[in-house]
Amino acid sequence: MAMETQNGEKQGRYPQKKFFHRKKFCRFCSDSNIKIDYKNTAILNNFVTERGKIMPRRITGNCASHQRELALAIKRARQIAIMPYVTADGR
Repeated sequence: MAMETQNGEKQGRYPQKKFFHRKKFCRFCSDSNIKIDYKNTAILNNFVTERGKIMPRRITGNCASHQRELALAIKRARQIAIMPYVTADGR
């Protein structure tokens, strides 16, 4: 059962830890010089895990439109064999 302290806050068994989460931002919106292109594998590799999966928005911080565009570019690069579907370590 939670008890109230003198200043009116509830005191539980375990104090809750307060974490500071940095606001994620879309790299492509903030820097207009970076273009999403299926031939530019240096940029695309930043958004792929070591096993070859496309990272989700909540991890990368991309906006919805750029995440869709990025996923399409990665899939195109995989289709024409510029990027692998899975890595050798991912097997």
